[in-house]
Amino acid sequence: MTTMGAATVFDTLSTSRELESAGIARQHAEAIATAIAAADGRAASRADLQAGLAELKADMLRMAIGVVIAQTAFTAGLTFGLVKLFGGAS
Repeated sequence: MTTMGAATVFDTLSTSRELESAGIARQHAEAIATAIAAADGRAASRADLQAGLAELKADMLRMAIGVVIAQTAFTAGLTFGLVKLFGGAS
């Protein structure tokens, strides 16, 4: 890979030659190098993963808070309903 400014260029020729020298048939080496070049840039970076993780944590926190609120409302409603049904302390 060669870095040119902000872009990174993947050298398919060099890679396919290295694969060939390692004993992989030319046709397969070229296909592998082409597939790597096609996938290059689509892989998630560390920053992408960290941003996704932060978003996931925020979503989970919102969900947990919602569950606690719903559970509290249910418990309060049930308590008031039972008190009304059976009467309060006399």
